[in-house]
Amino acid sequence: MQQRLHHAAQALGWDGRLVPDVDVLGTRFTAVARIRPNVHRWRVHNGWAPELDPAWFKTWSEPEHHDQLPVAAVDLLGTLVPVSRPGKALQACGMLLTFAPCAAVLPSRGTDDVLSMLELDYYGAGAVRTSSQGDAELIIAPEDRTAEFGSSTFGRWLLEVLYSRLLEPEPENA
Repeated sequence: MQQRLHHAAQALGWDGRLVPDVDVLGTRFTAVARIRPNVHRWRVHNGWAPELDPAWFKTWSEPEHHDQLPVAAVDLLGTLVPVSRPGKALQACGMLLTFAPCAAVLPSRGTDDVLSMLELDYYGAGAVRTSSQGDAELIIAPEDRTAEFGSSTFGRWLLEVLYSRLLEPEPENA
């Protein structure tokens, strides 16, 4: 599955590292993200490790704490959600569209559900068909609709979680 997700990210033009098994609000997905080198160097130099305590983020909404926020050290390029058929894709991508572009990763063999594909396109979700042989075909390019939803402390916390995961060494078989 990891190889299929890698090929899907390539088909989408997302040049980042796969962060598998991210679980947010009951949705499991693979993030495609990359560290911002200049911000990472600054955070390391200033002793600002990834902040993973969600309770700490509650203070971010208070104006007196705005000068104490770490700069995000990660760019979230998109999210990949494997689904067995197009009819499940929009539900899988739903909430993720608020954080970054989302693409459903479909098996190469399957039924073409035209209505589901139209619905995905309407809401800005993408679709990529992949095979175990490494083929990936971009069916629908995802849109970046994050500006429509605005930023949130939850989304910012997700970037810190991804930052922490990206600092871990890559697995040998990746």
